[in-house]
Amino acid sequence: EYIVPDIIVSKKDQAWTVELNMDLAINLRVNPNYAALIKRADSSRDNNYLRSQLTDARWFLNGVKNRNETLLKVATCIIKHQRDFMEHGDEKMRPMILQDIAHEVGLNESTISRITTKKYIHTPQGVKELKYFFSSHVASDTGNSCSSTAIKAIIKQLIAKEKSGSPLTDDEITQILSQRGIKLARRTVAKYREALGIKSSNQRKIF
Repeated sequence: EYIVPDIIVSKKDQAWTVELNMDLAINLRVNPNYAALIKRADSSRDNNYLRSQLTDARWFLNGVKNRNETLLKVATCIIKHQRDFMEHGDEKMRPMILQDIAHEVGLNESTISRITTKKYIHTPQGVKELKYFFSSHVASDTGNSCSSTAIKAIIKQLIAKEKSGSPLTDDEITQILSQRGIKLARRTVAKYREALGIKSSNQRKIF
């Protein structure tokens, strides 16, 4: 399925720019000819109907404007936190939850959840749903935290470089991650591997 992004991110003069995709913008306006039909002092049924419809139309236009402004504000905030992802991909994804963005832009979590669902952004790393940038925190030995998205990317990279005759087991991947300061249980590594659609070491082994 072809996805047309709602937001476009690009790098201009060493700075990341976040913009609405104007190809999707709908140029809506109230027809001035109809608006002119409304007579201020006229309280007839027809005039009251026109006045009501004009009010509804203006509320709708204002809603579309506010929706676009909120989408752009949220997307800009997300990209500000995920600049390393823009440059280097999934392995540099920072852990981030809805509450982080909600607090920063002054909206509640339910609004952030709604505005990022089925809304897509074009980045140097491909077209992603805005929801993609939210992932759980995993503590590391350095005192910092790592995102589950970044860990999955590391696991995928490790398996891509393994020897076909001696694939990495979940235990071995767990040990490698531990050496990098990322402490995970073996079952968590297995869960991430399965989420990536990667088979177990026994199934990957080529004799």
